[in-house]
Amino acid sequence: MDESVAIKVDNVSKTFKLPHEKTTSLKSLLINFRKRRTFELQEALKEVSFEVKKGEFFGIVGRNGSGKSTLLKLLAGIYTPTSGQIQVNGQLTPFIELGVGFSPELTGRENVFLNGALLGFNRTQMDGMYESIVKFAEIERFMDQKLKNYSSGMQVRLAFSIAIRANTDILILDEVLAVGDESFQKKCLDYFRKLKKQHQTVVLVSHDMKTVEKFCDRAILIDSGELIHEGNAQIISAEYSQLNLTNDTAPISQDSEPTSAKILDVKINGKKSLIMHKHELLELEITYKALKDVPVAPSMSVIKSDGNFLANFNTRGDDNIKITKAGETKKLVCKFKSDQFLAGTYGVAVAIYEGEIYLDRSYNAVQFTIAMAEDTKKQGSFNLDGSWHFY
Repeated sequence: MDESVAIKVDNVSKTFKLPHEKTTSLKSLLINFRKRRTFELQEALKEVSFEVKKGEFFGIVGRNGSGKSTLLKLLAGIYTPTSGQIQVNGQLTPFIELGVGFSPELTGRENVFLNGALLGFNRTQMDGMYESIVKFAEIERFMDQKLKNYSSGMQVRLAFSIAIRANTDILILDEVLAVGDESFQKKCLDYFRKLKKQHQTVVLVSHDMKTVEKFCDRAILIDSGELIHEGNAQIISAEYSQLNLTNDTAPISQDSEPTSAKILDVKINGKKSLIMHKHELLELEITYKALKDVPVAPSMSVIKSDGNFLANFNTRGDDNIKITKAGETKKLVCKFKSDQFLAGTYGVAVAIYEGEIYLDRSYNAVQFTIAMAEDTKKQGSFNLDGSWHFY
């Protein structure tokens, strides 16, 4: 393996056998001992290949159930591949489940030394680290209480504070930021900055795309056990956000079939979805058919990938609405500029109205993703084009 490569994953697949029969007791196991047991095969990963370079901050993203956890356990050596090969160049420490090895009946102090031993530190080394571990975790007053009396957040803070003391070549971090309060998350981010400054090799799994974009040099997107894309972290982040909207594109109509007009198709710049790497004019096109003579007024709403409503633009109440004749198929076009939006994925919901009564609608009919590097001075969804002055 090339010396510049820290981890090489070559055509790796992982299949699990899921038994159809459930054995819940020793008695049922003995009764069914002579029966032929049947299995269902689950392909958790399918021919995945990628490399992580030394000194690289590498991201792994994907929806729940995509195969991320299986991949991490393969990298950590917890699982072995069904086929393919994984090569690791250096000492690897996985922080997959913080707090593994903690004993609820021991005190926080005792658990610190126990976990330190599991990481390979001796008593003298742990004595020297103890104060900084406790200070980082911010639970000095509770160290002589049993761990079972700790909140989940306290346990995670203590576990993370111990784990980051490990002296290793490669770190695997799984959803560290998914738990803990704002103060703890800030400490995690400060730790990430330190790792990046030191050119530490890090593999990070996270659903927080802002963290992936900020720290990761490259990333991969996994879905249904397959590697969908590999490349720049911002582009992968945009594709992940768009993937989360993919299953919500079916039109939502009235409880009964439309009787006045029906939406046939919706496109944006001629597509159902698009990713933009530069600012451009967006053209939303609604194709509809009138089922009777009706004045049709269009409406569009922009929705963020988290489902939050952002804005609406409509023509209801306009005096220049024209009648569409029964049987006619027409197109409504709305043009707007993409530079009004910051980096992120946006869905567009459309509707057609007669006065205040909607005739048909389609929720999240199309999506567009702004994938340009986001100005760190600007955050959110909309581009507030302002300036500051000192007087």
